Amino acid sequence: MASSAVGRGALTELPSTVGSMGVLTLRTVRAIIRTPTAFGPELAAQIAFALRVGWMPLVLAAVAMSYGPAGIQAAGFLNLFGAIDRLGGLFAITVIREFAPLVCAIVVAGVAGTAMCADLGARKVREELDALSVLGVDPVTNLVVPRFLALVFVTMVLNVYALVFGTLAGVLVAVINDSTPGVFFHAYFNNAAALEIAAAFLKTAIFGGIIAIVCCYKGLHAEGRPASAAR
Repeated sequence: MASSAVGRGALTELPSTVGSMGVLTLRTVRAIIRTPTAFGPELAAQIAFALRVGWMPLVLAAVAMSYGPAGIQAAGFLNLFGAIDRLGGLFAITVIREFAPLVCAIVVAGVAGTAMCADLGARKVREELDALSVLGVDPVTNLVVPRFLALVFVTMVLNVYALVFGTLAGVLVAVINDSTPGVFFHAYFNNAAALEIAAAFLKTAIFGGIIAIVCCYKGLHAEGRPASAAR
């Protein structure tokens, strides 16, 4: 009974939460347009932080996901038909369209997004955000906007890592299955279109923006007393 009541409460609050996130998105975009140069140092710090904590998990996740589901399974299937030379074309579709943006979103949300959420949440329960508001400093402009732009930029940068290391994992699978890197890359570049690569970067940028808004919203609306910040 208690779990069902909690579930109903979460569903009841969902429209309000989504609407509040939409309002935060509009305020963020408006702040970017009005003061595009007001958050340079903080933006650079957030970009450096997200890249520092995210690049290694991203590389490991890209290799693991591309080598396993997209590589070993696909190579085993193609070997049944003697068509291992098609593996490069399959990787051009799966890695560029799906795996690279997905891995970027998972890693950025799990590493950088949660850290930003915890940082803002700690500031909230220590009443630092209220103090900024009293001083006339807008928390959205000074705290949310740099994190939003940083995650949008970092997800696009990490997408390059995901594409490179995901493709290298495909080359490794091709070599293990008695093919050659030349055959793999021939099929790969015959199927990789510039429009798909551009769409992949656009997708990762959208993922980064969504992650930033959700994490910042949760941090700004954290509950608790200042004494509970460390817990």
